[in-house]
Amino acid sequence: MEYVLGIDIGTGSVKAVAVNLQFQSFADHQVYYPFSSPKPGYHEQDPEQIRAAFANVIKSIILKIGSAPLAVSLSSAMHSLIPVDELCRPLAPMITWADNRSAEIAKRLRGTNNGMAIYKATGTPLHAMSPLCKIIWIKENDPQLFSKTYKFISIKEYIWHHLFNVFEVDQSIASCTGLFDIEQLTWHTDALKLAGITIKSLSRVVATDYCRLYVAAEKNKYLLSPDTPFIIGASDGCLANLGSMADKPGIAAITIGTSGAVRVASSIPLPNEQSMTFNYILNKETFICGGPVNNGGIALQWWLKNINPEADERSYEQLFQQIATVPAGCNGLLFLPYLTGERAPIWDSESCGTFFGVKLPHTQAHFSRAVLEGICYALKDVLDAVQQTSAPITQINVSGGIVRADLWVQTLADITGKKMVVVQSEDASAIGAAFMALKSIGTIKDYPTSDFLGLKTFNPNLTNVAAYANGFVIFKQVYEDLKATMHKVYQYNG
Repeated sequence: MEYVLGIDIGTGSVKAVAVNLQFQSFADHQVYYPFSSPKPGYHEQDPEQIRAAFANVIKSIILKIGSAPLAVSLSSAMHSLIPVDELCRPLAPMITWADNRSAEIAKRLRGTNNGMAIYKATGTPLHAMSPLCKIIWIKENDPQLFSKTYKFISIKEYIWHHLFNVFEVDQSIASCTGLFDIEQLTWHTDALKLAGITIKSLSRVVATDYCRLYVAAEKNKYLLSPDTPFIIGASDGCLANLGSMADKPGIAAITIGTSGAVRVASSIPLPNEQSMTFNYILNKETFICGGPVNNGGIALQWWLKNINPEADERSYEQLFQQIATVPAGCNGLLFLPYLTGERAPIWDSESCGTFFGVKLPHTQAHFSRAVLEGICYALKDVLDAVQQTSAPITQINVSGGIVRADLWVQTLADITGKKMVVVQSEDASAIGAAFMALKSIGTIKDYPTSDFLGLKTFNPNLTNVAAYANGFVIFKQVYEDLKATMHKVYQYNG
């Protein structure tokens, strides 16, 4: 059977998805790995564990199918940072996007003209997730590590180097570092100066359809055919738009996994200084613009584990059955889902989760629904910011864990007032990588499109839309009213 392999190197797992020449996914394999948090705000991983998982998923797919793929293409989580030596050996654990140690540096940069100019040029929000802020933190807090580092690279670059023994990075991953000029397609001089590095500290930048051929060693640990094309690919967010066929104006994509994001395709960057929406590169024709939220599925998981410490997969079904018993708007109960601070559009690492409007009639079911609605309100907040500069959005294609629960998708439709279409399953990023592989090796001329007929669609319930419009106004006001107090709580608790 002829197929290509899309591999998504995520924060919690590596997942490989086999896609045939008719664009259908038919096999997958996923390997999970942990993270560590040695200090408050730290979020680290072992790059070698991730590389081992990467090798595992390739071998497992090939053994499952019985033949090797025509090509392999890579998707990767954004904003990771690994300091390495000349041989690409890690000098410290990998810092993930969720790491918050450089929050004060990001806050400091947001208050300067130079910082905002770098945001507009690089398309990357000034936030602790940004490799720019991470490198500055290392320079200021661990000068010995900073001076020993040969290159600052991402997890995809780490795996790519171990495949081909070269330091190369695709334009998509480069465009979310805060160090890359997204219009000139070069490393940004002022950002490098701010970080205290030169281009020698970074990888060579290549296009997202850039290809290298796999050279099978005597012990072919990947089980791949000699000269298998490897497409370097793009970031997970950009490829999720491609995989969910939301790479045209007017159609947005929302992905909810542990975190979440709202993204639209555009032929030009769409900066928004107030909301600091991102502008990342998918390919030479397309930017993916939008905003990420910290608290997607992780907020729902937190709530379920607290009300049911023995929760399993069946517990999620029971949770949604419970939520369905409560009317839209939770009888005035609101939840601000900022359990891990928040990114777009408030960019407030010192914010916190809050239940508001609690009354005697409220039950556990009300609190459960409020958590779900709070996640959706946060995504609407980002969507509104994106729509300030984008073409009108008429449809949202959804992917990620959200698609397993119809009630969740319907709630998002009601809160945003937009039609939701479930185009792909949870594998949108890996499938997007596979689409890129098919085009890069010449199997297809253009990416697949759809009229979306026959796909599961959720239209807004107009009665609920009206109720949620009032709730959203209060949701935003509660944050503004509590912002200063949240910051005091954060500073008091260190």
